[in-house]
Amino acid sequence: MTRTAQRTPLIELTGAGKRYGNVRALEGVSLQVHAGEITCVLGDNGAGKSTLIKIVAGLHQHDEGVLRIDGEETRLAGPRDALDRGIATVHQDLAVVPLMPVWRNFFLGSEPRKGAGPFKRLDVDLMRRTTREALARMGIDLRDVDQPIGTLSGGERQCVAIARAVHFGAKVLVLDEPTAALGVKQSGVVLKYVAAARDEGLGVVLITHNPHHAHLVGDRFVLLRRGTMAGSHNRDEITLEELTRQMAGGSDLDALRHELRRA
Repeated sequence: MTRTAQRTPLIELTGAGKRYGNVRALEGVSLQVHAGEITCVLGDNGAGKSTLIKIVAGLHQHDEGVLRIDGEETRLAGPRDALDRGIATVHQDLAVVPLMPVWRNFFLGSEPRKGAGPFKRLDVDLMRRTTREALARMGIDLRDVDQPIGTLSGGERQCVAIARAVHFGAKVLVLDEPTAALGVKQSGVVLKYVAAARDEGLGVVLITHNPHHAHLVGDRFVLLRRGTMAGSHNRDEITLEELTRQMAGGSDLDALRHELRRA
């Protein structure tokens, strides 16, 4: 069961459409993101997931439909505008500097300083301490925040990015295929911290092509196929088996099975 009554969604996208020249990348897609819930967007390559992310993250503006943030109709001017409104996006290719320590990457672009005038410098002690505390709050136990972030596993880097978004006050966390390149154990670790972000009260958008991962943590499911809505369900309305069937093509798959049998 979802934990949502009739609350105003943090993000609501209604009938969204996007064109790139003559190519229609998205048509009639609707999405709701509520605080303390995980909305999973599922689809194969070319389904329109990347375009949807870009609209929510402020990288591209929608051509059709309505975007509301906290109930107010708006158009995002860019990624900084989205971030200022509390929408943090963690892309699949994490924007980190591999040779820099974990704490430096945690504060990258938002480094606190101390001192004044020519004596102003980075507050390294504060950054180290804050990084440790922020990771511990999410239940993330790293060996050493001074180690280069490039030495962490893919799952650990994803978890640091999630903790960073929570620490800097995100209300909505958009995760682009966070488990795509990970094994079973690391995927489980990342999903654990996705759930932790939800429990912190964030609205989470989990983009994935894996229905098993989605069904483990999701409260709502939006299925995309070739840029259009193929389904929208609450958790209590759909089983893993049916979610997997719809993800695999549903009626299209049944028709193909029938055709192959005749052949």
